[in-house]
Amino acid sequence: MDLRGRAVPSIDRLRVLLMLFHTMAQIMAEQEVENLSGLSTNPEKDIFVVRENGTTCLMAEFAAKFIVPYDVWASNYVDLITEQADIALTRGAEVKGRCGHSESELQVFWVDRAYALKMLFVKESHNMSKGPEATWRLSKVQFVYDSSEKTHFKDAVSAGKHTANSHHLSALVTPAGKSYECQAQQTISLASSDLQKTVTMILSAVHIQPFDIISDFVFSEEHKCPVDEREQLEETLPLILGLILGLVIMVTLAIYHVHHKMTANQNTTSCSLQQDP
Repeated sequence: MDLRGRAVPSIDRLRVLLMLFHTMAQIMAEQEVENLSGLSTNPEKDIFVVRENGTTCLMAEFAAKFIVPYDVWASNYVDLITEQADIALTRGAEVKGRCGHSESELQVFWVDRAYALKMLFVKESHNMSKGPEATWRLSKVQFVYDSSEKTHFKDAVSAGKHTANSHHLSALVTPAGKSYECQAQQTISLASSDLQKTVTMILSAVHIQPFDIISDFVFSEEHKCPVDEREQLEETLPLILGLILGLVIMVTLAIYHVHHKMTANQNTTSCSLQQDP
């Protein structure tokens, strides 16, 4: 009986140690992040890398700006006027992240944590007519901002921390195993806790892959957004039309030359027959 009594606390201690080890492993995984924004030639674009077990598991390059409406008192101190703060994600931001088989997360903090951006990615499998097909997408965006921060906000009425969240978001949808690339601007609306105002998130120069990265620090094959594909088509279409027009002109000239030569030969033969007798 005494041995059993001693064994139970030992098992409990072992469980506690395992839980602590698991928690520490998660924390260490979250801390394996790098801000490589200094490598970008675009001063507005940031580069973030999350690594677990010594390998890259999430890469994100993008420029982000937030348009935040807020209220200030009018000159009569009776009416409220809505102003607008333009908050850009700056270089040197603090970054955290975590990777999973079907869920990954990126967190970015800047201006002494007055601003925080959280992006949640999920990977899903869908049953299609040609079989199961896996995709990943941006499923949630959360932006926390402090309207008492004086750089972007001037005398906000409800100064303090506010949280803006996306609602039923499904953005950047990409086939599994590929990265998402889009140079064009994309907007995401976020509902703020500040008197139900709407914060607008503007993303541009985006290149993201939160799952299935094969090579360290290297994106997989790109899946381009429809806007970029249209712009690329608009750029190449005049060139294609020019090539087709040039080909038509060359064929027309060739036919004309052959026809002219055949006509000349026929005239020469006709003259020879007339002079023969």
